[in-house]
Amino acid sequence: MAEEGVVIGCHNVDQWKDQFQKHVEIKKLAVVDFTASWCGPCRVIAPVLAEYAKKFPNVTFLKVDVDEVKEIAEEYDIEAMPTFLFFKEGKIVDKVIGAKKEELLALITKHSAGAETVTGTASVSA
Repeated sequence: MAEEGVVIGCHNVDQWKDQFQKHVEIKKLAVVDFTASWCGPCRVIAPVLAEYAKKFPNVTFLKVDVDEVKEIAEEYDIEAMPTFLFFKEGKIVDKVIGAKKEELLALITKHSAGAETVTGTASVSA
């Protein structure tokens, strides 16, 4: 099972396939950050993404450096960094281009709705 509360780096195609397959099997939302070491906005958004990973343990967060794993970036037509793809059961359900933390949070919240959250304040009525 994928780790909770962390952003998991995929540094080669095998790691990507392994982590992506885990996401599909456990039917969790996966947010994939396509990034680059030379990208200023990517460095700015990285700690924000780490906070979201802690806030949403029911979501899998993956990070792919487009220079390290070019094949994956090309497969998903990534042209700008950062680009965030949202996957459910292996299919893309949304996309954010740029370091837009409010938009990221809104889409994480939207697509993870219905899944249990550890830090959420859900109430149950009888």
